Amino acid sequence: MANPAHVSKVRALYKRILQLHRFLPVDLRALGDQYVKDEFRRHKSAKPGEVTSFMIEWEGYRDTLQTQVLETASRGGAGVYGTVLSEEKLKQFQDEQFSQLYELMLESTKPNTQFHIQE
Repeated sequence: MANPAHVSKVRALYKRILQLHRFLPVDLRALGDQYVKDEFRRHKSAKPGEVTSFMIEWEGYRDTLQTQVLETASRGGAGVYGTVLSEEKLKQFQDEQFSQLYELMLESTKPNTQFHIQE
């Protein structure tokens, strides 16, 4: 059974990321929410070494997104989200991660009408 403190930390991170997604444009929010849900679900039974890396990366995402959301709010709404992946970071990727990154790129560059979301 998983350590209750760890489970609580993972849930808090998951919840905070979904809260931050509320500030994204509707199409990015839908894509981001689904991706986060899939990734956290996929890593429920990950090995300890993978869990550490997983948490570090998602905590970094949370911090970056929080900064970008705050900057967007201070500018009055129009913001830029995302970050450039360094060559060093890309060298650490496994084949599956490249595949996921490619799929994410394809999804994020589709026309906004793909989601059929009404506000």
